[in-house]
Amino acid sequence: MEKTGIIAVIGATGYVGGRLVPELLKNGHHVRAVARSFEKLRCRPFAASERLEIAEADVLDEKHLVEALKNCHAAYYLVNHLEAGGSSFAETERKAATNMVRVAERLGLSRIIYLSSLANDGETKRSRYLASRYETGSILASGQVPLTWLRAAPILGSGSLYFEILRFLVERLPVMITPRWVHVISQPVDISDVILLLVGCLENDDTAGRTLNIVGPDRVCYSEAFDIYAEEAGLRKRLIIPIPVTAPRLSAYWINHVTPVPGYLALPLVEGLLEDLTVEGDRIKALVPIEPTPVREGIQKALRKIKQELVETCWSDAGKVRAPEWLACTESRFGSANIYECNYRAVLDCPADRVWRLLKTSGGRSGWHFGNSLWQLRGFIDRLLGGVGLSRGRRNQEELRTGDALDFWRVLLAEENMRLILLAEMKLPGEAALIFNLNPVEGGCELVQIARFLSKGLSGLLYWHAMAPFHDFLFKGMLKNIACNAGCGIRTGPEKFEGVGKICRLPDNWGQTG
Repeated sequence: MEKTGIIAVIGATGYVGGRLVPELLKNGHHVRAVARSFEKLRCRPFAASERLEIAEADVLDEKHLVEALKNCHAAYYLVNHLEAGGSSFAETERKAATNMVRVAERLGLSRIIYLSSLANDGETKRSRYLASRYETGSILASGQVPLTWLRAAPILGSGSLYFEILRFLVERLPVMITPRWVHVISQPVDISDVILLLVGCLENDDTAGRTLNIVGPDRVCYSEAFDIYAEEAGLRKRLIIPIPVTAPRLSAYWINHVTPVPGYLALPLVEGLLEDLTVEGDRIKALVPIEPTPVREGIQKALRKIKQELVETCWSDAGKVRAPEWLACTESRFGSANIYECNYRAVLDCPADRVWRLLKTSGGRSGWHFGNSLWQLRGFIDRLLGGVGLSRGRRNQEELRTGDALDFWRVLLAEENMRLILLAEMKLPGEAALIFNLNPVEGGCELVQIARFLSKGLSGLLYWHAMAPFHDFLFKGMLKNIACNAGCGIRTGPEKFEGVGKICRLPDNWGQTG
């Protein structure tokens, strides 16, 4: 295929999409990255490319999808809606796929390339997720625009669901009592191979209208992968005790508490492994010849990237990053009886960039500058409640970008030397945000820390007042330690103050756009 048309990547900030876009650019394609959050796209490393366009759109909004795909030659469809949860997942997927078909036909796209999990018709009885992904592919294939449907085995790579579950189970459990899914054979495929095949299918017109399987060269079960990981990570071989039960929901619950992966994402993976799908990938090899990556080599590469902090994307990258309307600083919203806040500030005798260099390393291995035992306790409680806790850590300890997962926070905005806005993803009787602002003053800067909470019901009110004594101790200590560790003297503060409408400095359209 000639590299003349614009190639849309829908889901460009997800695990696969975030790696596909730079590979397409590297191969000389003109790319339009499409996602639900403009800010999330804007801060990606590939955003500076002259051959890249950015479009904000949700596939559930047909009107905006039309605008995002105008003048595009072909489109990758790399979205799913697992965060919808429950029974609404399949319905949401169905609507999104139907919108995509209509828009593609209306705009005259030459091709849709869809990546799903490996699932065959009639073999998805155990997994509603796989059944829905199969239905999505069937809907996309029903339209007039040719579909290239790629069905991938579990993806192995730094930051992937498969690898992160493998990694944390092995590193944290010297002894494992394992249900049947751990011993079912699968064919993990390396993420680098997936990306090469996605690009290769675009560049080979003979793949249009075909359904192709993407599998790795090795047939291994999770328990064998445990052994390989332990060897490559320099750990003792784990004791694995098999039991003759499937227990997918119990497994998902256990994974939720032992690894950073939440149960609602672990369950589809576990159910998918129970399908016992092993297939041949010869058809795609004939069309897009690549040298497949063995499991051991894939684990070696993933460990190397983690050690060097070169993980491009992570499973936690996916999902909406929308600014909650209640977080805005306008006076009308500020008067809500359900919104509580506590605000602290200190004036430092050093420039904002020095403070920012420290502030952007918050979380993960660095902790939260003060009272780390309290943060760890809060994370432990969150895990007991079924939340993510602190186990997600960070994708990169030095680099911070909008959309990143940061322990049990999500980065809503990271403006260098200016502000950092974090939205809580812990279990709460409401919604919470933590905001840091750096305001220039003569000979230094003012560091402002704002905790804001939208209470839901009586439990939210009780929670906020129960936490208030800890806030004063914790936040003042954080400001002092940030200043100290940044090598800055404190002129005034830390002090508590009321009213942040002007100091907050959020965008005027905050809450209206992503």
